Amino acid sequence: MKNSIAILAALLLAFANFAEAQTTPKTLEADIVIYGGTSAAVIAAVQAKKLDKSVVIISPDKHLGGLSSGGLGWTDSGNKSVIGGLSREFYERIFNYYDKPETWKWQDRSDYSFRGRVMPPSDSKDRSMWIFEPHIAEQVFEDLVAEYEIPVYRDEWLDRENGVKKEDGHITSITTLSDKTIQGKVFIDATYEGDLMAAAGASYHVGREANRVYDESWNGIQVGVLHHQHHFGELQVSPYKTPGDPNSGVLPKVSTADPGKKGEGDKRVQAYCFRMCLTDHPENRVPFPKPEGYDPAQYELLLRIFEAGLDPMYVFKKFDLIPNRKTDTNNHGPFSFDNIGMNWDYPEASYERRSEIIKEHETYQQGLLYFICTDPRVPKELQDRMNAWGLAKDEFIDNGNWPHQIYVREARRMIGEYVTTENDVQGKRQPPSPIGMGSYTMDSHNVQRYIKPNGYVQNEGDIGVPPRQPYQIAYGSLVPKKEECTNLMVPVCLSSSHIAFGSIRMEPVFMVLGQSAATAASLAIDHQVSVQDIPYAKLRHQLLADGQVLERPSKPK
Repeated sequence: MKNSIAILAALLLAFANFAEAQTTPKTLEADIVIYGGTSAAVIAAVQAKKLDKSVVIISPDKHLGGLSSGGLGWTDSGNKSVIGGLSREFYERIFNYYDKPETWKWQDRSDYSFRGRVMPPSDSKDRSMWIFEPHIAEQVFEDLVAEYEIPVYRDEWLDRENGVKKEDGHITSITTLSDKTIQGKVFIDATYEGDLMAAAGASYHVGREANRVYDESWNGIQVGVLHHQHHFGELQVSPYKTPGDPNSGVLPKVSTADPGKKGEGDKRVQAYCFRMCLTDHPENRVPFPKPEGYDPAQYELLLRIFEAGLDPMYVFKKFDLIPNRKTDTNNHGPFSFDNIGMNWDYPEASYERRSEIIKEHETYQQGLLYFICTDPRVPKELQDRMNAWGLAKDEFIDNGNWPHQIYVREARRMIGEYVTTENDVQGKRQPPSPIGMGSYTMDSHNVQRYIKPNGYVQNEGDIGVPPRQPYQIAYGSLVPKKEECTNLMVPVCLSSSHIAFGSIRMEPVFMVLGQSAATAASLAIDHQVSVQDIPYAKLRHQLLADGQVLERPSKPK
């Protein structure tokens, strides 16, 4: 009897799946087609609907929001006065959730305070919340697509080899690996990787340009530059398996390649990690798992750092507290959660290879936590404190409480009509036709870990140079060269140098640029012109009407 019921249930499920497949059209059509599931993708779609355009989101991700819902809840906001429009609305919606008592399940609202950030009072004039839990952010994005009735097709992956059809430099359709074809008038690539942009034939760059390319000072290889605290400094740490003996072999996570010369370009990419959501609340804490493939030898450098004299408690320096006794845990120090040098091929890798890279990063990061919690060589004070933490049981519940989005800090960057560089960020030149603003520090994480001539290990690539003031971002950085494609917008992998992208690449700015891209796409459709030829005066008027900030306010909000 039980077998019969099981067989019947399986048949019913198969029939339901078949019926769903038959009702899902293989060809879709919309005025604006957005590829990606990031925060920029959702905001662009909302703006398209507000401007009475049909829109569809084709998302390779199952979850909406990218890093904003993937663990980055300690928002890198810079000067908040230049964040307007729908981006600002997102953070106001976050506030509205935390203004409800039921949202504070694991902590009293009045108890939250960390590094000067607090939950604003209900009667606050600025009802924006810049710190939040991943599931709250994801709910906001889901609210938006539901309210605006935006169709979202998830787990749909662009056919990067044959899936972009063009006529006379104009994309007519894209096709996914599930053989779904989407036709549109304007396409927006809102992915972190820039796959649609690359497949459409737009020029792009991977890695760091030499300083001489755009007359910059902080681009290129940074040997000898030691910003922040994410380096070995003067610590004498041997990279060899037998300390001081090159013949014994090199420890994991150390490159034997020539690091290159300061200011020269390379194809290396700054490190990735997962922004973990951890908790020390006993009822909501899941012990750190021992990952498959765990290898304690991967963390030998950490022990040597302690032996060299660095305070072991540095490990907790980026356990940034967010509401409900949780963290947004980021990389900090010479050896931490950034998996330095293990992502260089990610930007242009196949989907299969990217999955391998992501899995290796997950194993490394989970293994580091497990190592600290269990290895008897770890200092007891550090081990005891780490064992009070764990994964948050109520976050990422369909992924083993692990973030569903790796932090792709940088991948491809388009070379478009206008390249934003350090000179724009530092106010040395005036960007034409501004469509948004940035303000965050020009920030790059480490790119490589190498062996110095004296035989000790060092990290390279970490940069932190603040702009003099908020700066404008040119419209030309959102569009490819006209001869390459006439109906494509790129608000995430936009046209900028490596070091300028280090400032732009913040989630609030991506949302600002997503709104501006959708506005421009709408104008291109209305005027039946290429995205390069839209009337900027009309674009500016619409952006200002919709709350975008295009000039530095006279007084900070």
